[in-house]
Amino acid sequence: MGTITTNFANSLTTNGVLGASTINDNSISNITSIVGGGALKLISSQTASASASISFTSGIDSSYRTYMFKFININPSDDGVNFQFNLSTDSGSNYNVTKTSTTFYAYHDEEDKNTAVTYNAGADLAQSTAYQSIQVSNGSDADQALSGTLHLYNPSDTTFVKHFIANTSTVTYPDFNSNFFTAGYGNTTSAINAINFKFETGNFDGTIHMYGRA
Repeated sequence: MGTITTNFANSLTTNGVLGASTINDNSISNITSIVGGGALKLISSQTASASASISFTSGIDSSYRTYMFKFININPSDDGVNFQFNLSTDSGSNYNVTKTSTTFYAYHDEEDKNTAVTYNAGADLAQSTAYQSIQVSNGSDADQALSGTLHLYNPSDTTFVKHFIANTSTVTYPDFNSNFFTAGYGNTTSAINAINFKFETGNFDGTIHMYGRA
């Protein structure tokens, strides 16, 4: 065996486990990358302050196969409004990608009187260019801010449609905790290169982070 193979073999316990004492600054100093990867890379962040919408018009490209958007304390100015997104194939000149989707949610009120898991036909789309709702009936109080995640898969591909999955949590108007699930696809083989987030009416505060994952 060569020197590297011998040294590695000597670092294993009798059970075939790499000994913790063999891992140190010297042993890993020459490692420049890990095969497989998969770590999230923060690409950009935007913070709304009484803003009508937030758009990401750069950074969505072939660098990553999955893009993840994290919503942190998204708080609308109006009560009972839906949080939505739409996609663009022309760098944000138009947000009008045709979409088909399905939605359902679970809710539970603060008085512990009403609970349900239900399909939400009012928020799904069928070959529509309208904005896609990923949470409904958001409230404007400080304790009603929305948080959650949207995944957009392989947006730069020019062969297949563009799938998305979202999961958000909010305290709706009135005071129901709502866990909202959305899945669908943008029915286009053109590359998606921009995305816009807004409420159906009014402005909002909050932060949205965009991450890439190989």
